[in-house]
Amino acid sequence: MSLQSVLRGATGIGTAVAAASLLAACGSSEAAKPITFAAVPSESAATLETSFENITELLEQETGQAVEFQNASDYAAVIEGMRAGQIDVASFGPFAYVIGKDSGIDMEAVASPTNDPEVAPAYTSLAYVREGSDIDSLEDLRGRNVCFVDAASTSGYLIPMKGLMDSGIDMDTDLTEILAGGHDASLLSLDAGNCDAAFAHDTMLQTLEESGQVTPGSLVPVWESDPITEDPITVNRGSLEPELADRIATILEEQANVPALVEAGICSSGEDCTLPEEIEYGFLPVDDSDFDAIRDVCAVTDADACQNVG
Repeated sequence: MSLQSVLRGATGIGTAVAAASLLAACGSSEAAKPITFAAVPSESAATLETSFENITELLEQETGQAVEFQNASDYAAVIEGMRAGQIDVASFGPFAYVIGKDSGIDMEAVASPTNDPEVAPAYTSLAYVREGSDIDSLEDLRGRNVCFVDAASTSGYLIPMKGLMDSGIDMDTDLTEILAGGHDASLLSLDAGNCDAAFAHDTMLQTLEESGQVTPGSLVPVWESDPITEDPITVNRGSLEPELADRIATILEEQANVPALVEAGICSSGEDCTLPEEIEYGFLPVDDSDFDAIRDVCAVTDADACQNVG
């Protein structure tokens, strides 16, 4: 499966993107063109726009331009939307960012989330099994059905692939791969008995337990990766005027955090300030070099989706 095949299924991002494209085609000024912000849900799509609402309101308040939020179907759709100039700002998984950046899209990673301003933005990938399973490690996945997230998912595919390779497991011949399509779907498929093990990022199980979708203790981890730089918000310098791109980058680096959102009057208090995936603090600056570890994993695994990376 090449990068092209990963991207082949990319679909339109919605009517708002089409409208933005039509405005641009009709010669609308940059000031009149809405800033299009896209993200891919790691869980229920219904809550995604709400979770980014304070960030999009911040961008509107600080730039004086409307922001249209787009809930994308998958990372491939966001990559192709950025390439076509239909998406101006996007939240990516680290692997999807590297795929897009190294395929020639003029985009810049500017900020990633953290719960603590003193702690670098990072998360991990975990392998889970049902409680009572005879699977104790990645080595035990030989001959099993294993749920992954998406071929362009960092913690749901690429990092697990490296972990499996280090454990002597060949994903093509030693197990049956199931792409669930989301971190929640991966774990819910495991819980339903549709696979013997499942990979997801480190906060997904807690979210599902707290929402009542998974009984606490019914899924248990058997492996955890080294830390990975968190999902970056990226700015598409190919679709935005340089001044606006610089302004958006600065806003995200310096003001996309709970204290600044409260000061700006967007949040009434820190306790009531909602951010994506229940981030407790907000976003800190990152740059392209923070994702070189992903490129290194691509070099080691030679994953199909990495084919055009680097």
